[in-house]
Amino acid sequence: MTSINVLTKIYPNYIILENGNTLQVKTKNPRIKCYKCMRPSSTCICKHINPFQTKTRFIILMHPKEFKKEKVGTGHMTKLQLENSEIIVGIDFTNNRRVNEILNKENCCSFLLYPGKDNFNLSIRKSTEINSFMGNNPYFFLLDGTWPCARKMLKLSKNLHKLKRVSFDHKIKSKFIIKQQPDSLCLSTIESVYTVLNLLKASDLEQCETKDFLIPFEKMIEYQLKFILNQNNYNARSTANGKIIPKNKYKKNPQRSIVFERKS
Repeated sequence: MTSINVLTKIYPNYIILENGNTLQVKTKNPRIKCYKCMRPSSTCICKHINPFQTKTRFIILMHPKEFKKEKVGTGHMTKLQLENSEIIVGIDFTNNRRVNEILNKENCCSFLLYPGKDNFNLSIRKSTEINSFMGNNPYFFLLDGTWPCARKMLKLSKNLHKLKRVSFDHKIKSKFIIKQQPDSLCLSTIESVYTVLNLLKASDLEQCETKDFLIPFEKMIEYQLKFILNQNNYNARSTANGKIIPKNKYKKNPQRSIVFERKS
């Protein structure tokens, strides 16, 4: 069997061409990318995107590594779903012009969705307390990245240390089973925002309809699982007996910071 035949068998999705003493590799069907949801056009989720307005503005501080994983990252997806939101990419935001501009806004209250000793727990507070605490123009900062990266971002960003921290309680498991988490109860960025919005709605601080908010996220997971289980995909992750094992725990050092407080 020639080297070309061997390579063609190993890489069925590629065309192997011989050019003199060299071999050229070309993709059989190069994928067309959607530059809105940043996914291949065959699994584009744009038809499921239904952006709406919120009173609260969400500032997604995205780690550069997360920015590169835009195809499966939920920070970008959250931005597409929320009209009143923005993404700022970086690690240390201490001297970030846009972040400091927001923090210095008059008549606005900024908060960090992250656990802390003096955090304000949305799940246990009364509506009057939440409305009084949030004010008229609340800004929510979220750290979007792996848990170790989020912890580093917060440590380096001195200007975020002064922010009041907001958290919530929940008992649901994340649907993001294709991504490692420090705990199965840890939520992705879009799931966290969904939870916060529903808590704010319950306090009459928000009036938006969140029923379909997670559909793009659920469709993305559905597409990824189909790809993983498709044995014809050379790059697909191998699975035993065609089953998916949820990646809901880090293999090592599971003691990470998380964006919610558990009930004692």
